[in-house]
Amino acid sequence: MAEGRQFKYIVRIAGTDIEGKLPLVYGLSEIKGIGYTTAIAILRSLGMDPFMRTGFLTEAEIQKLDEIVRDITRLGLPSWIYNRRKDYETGLDKHLVGSELLFYARRDIEREIRIGSWRGVRHKLGLKVRGQRTRTTGRLGMTVGVKKKRK
Repeated sequence: MAEGRQFKYIVRIAGTDIEGKLPLVYGLSEIKGIGYTTAIAILRSLGMDPFMRTGFLTEAEIQKLDEIVRDITRLGLPSWIYNRRKDYETGLDKHLVGSELLFYARRDIEREIRIGSWRGVRHKLGLKVRGQRTRTTGRLGMTVGVKKKRK
């Protein structure tokens, strides 16, 4: 498995430093936007061992993984595995990773605020957005306690 390969303690894939001691599936799931299931799907479609240590990857394998992780739609995986199906502007299925994912999420929230949707109003006011209870949780500011009467 790892005979004759140089061990790297840090491997950089998709702009993320991954510890070389981690198994490949857990190393890939360190990248923002890629979870365990997506990592397994990527590695199986590439024919790589998911539990090989990340540090034993060759430069060619790192390059190949980097290209695939940045655009996993090229693998022909089912659309339910992508984290941005039917993009708002283009209508295409995408999978975003790293800072691109954060950028798109922030832009979606700003669009919701701008059009004045219910979700946008909740975001604007800093309240819970997804229907959670707000009577007892999500309070901000000073805590209100109970004062005892002085004797």
